[in-house]
This record gives sequence, C-alpha cells and structure tokens, in this order.
Amino acid sequence: MAPSAFTELSEPAKHWLLATARRVISGRQPLADIPADPGLGQCRGVFVTLKKNGALRGCIGQLEADRPLSVMVTECAEGAAFRDPRFPALGEREVRLVRISISVLSPPQRMAVRDRADLLAQLQPGVDGLVIAAGHRQATFLPSVWEQLPQKVQFLEQLLAKAGLPPDYWSGEMACSRYRSCNFTEPSPRTDPRSPIRAGSR
Repeated sequence: MAPSAFTELSEPAKHWLLATARRVISGRQPLADIPADPGLGQCRGVFVTLKKNGALRGCIGQLEADRPLSVMVTECAEGAAFRDPRFPALGEREVRLVRISISVLSPPQRMAVRDRADLLAQLQPGVDGLVIAAGHRQATFLPSVWEQLPQKVQFLEQLLAKAGLPPDYWSGEMACSRYRSCNFTEPSPRTDPRSPIRAGSR
C-alpha cells in the first residue's frame, strides 16, 4: 500500500513553521499568530533538521504525533538544537550559521514484504522514507537520505546499521513501513532572506 496523501501546506504556513523553528533555536518564544491553514492543525509526524556548513548539526522528530503540527515543530526544533545526543547543545554563536529544514510526514504504512529482495524491489528511491523495526531495535531514514545513499542496497544496509543490526540482516518478523514527506528549507544564511523557500514533496 502506498503512503496516504496529506494536506499540502500553504507558503505562509511553511514560512511560519520555519520562522517559529528559528525563534525556538534562538531562545525566543514561538510565534503566537498562527496562519489559518488546516495543515497546521493536523497531527502529523515531523522532523526538524539543522545543518551547519552543509553538515548535520542536529535532527529530532517523531514519525507519528498526537498533537498539532504547529506544536510538534516547536518541540522538535528545540530537541534538534539542544537535545540531540549526537551533538553538544547549539551554541549562541552557531545559531546564525545553521540552516533549518522541516520534513512533514505522511502516516507510515506497513509494507507486505516476502523477503529482503522483495523489500528492495518495492522501495522507491528519492520518494520513500523507510522505518524498520526488529524487536527493540528501530530506525528510520527520511526520503531526503536518498540524496546521500542513492542505491537501494546501500540505503537499506545503512539503515540496518543505524538500528544496530548487521548490514545483511533479515528476519520474517522485521516490520517495514514507508512514508513520504513534504520538505522545505530556509534560504542559505548568505542569501537574501526574502528568497523563496526551497520546497519539495516526496
């Protein structure tokens, strides 16, 4: 089953989410005036990613949510800046150097797969985000990860490694789910802030 569609966000809503995330990582209160966009009231999974000079500086999110997107982005932005266990908390001097990307997810859909080869055959590079779960181990790659890992086998092997599993691991009990995302990014710190948002849906 293909991932379900979700309400497309308006440009004002995307700007609001990015501006809110920017305020949060800068230690300020989130914006109070929420645009009249139904997508912001939906309970959607979301990831907030911070990059500094093109390198990952923090990424926190949830695959599914029980709170509105407008609330989830605030929490995930704070987590990406200050609670990602892979990095120290974002320093005051770094705030201006990081670039924020937001990925709003469709609900994950369980995949019916016979074996590893069938999973690889069903994956759509550049489109699918993938979640794997085996016992207490779970990991996900956003659709944007295909930019760094364009080959299906490499994508799966690295995701298994992220979950703490061998790259050739397979079990009939491993659960696989996929989803798609609507992605949008701040302009580069060196560009005119009035530049349009880079956006894409996967």
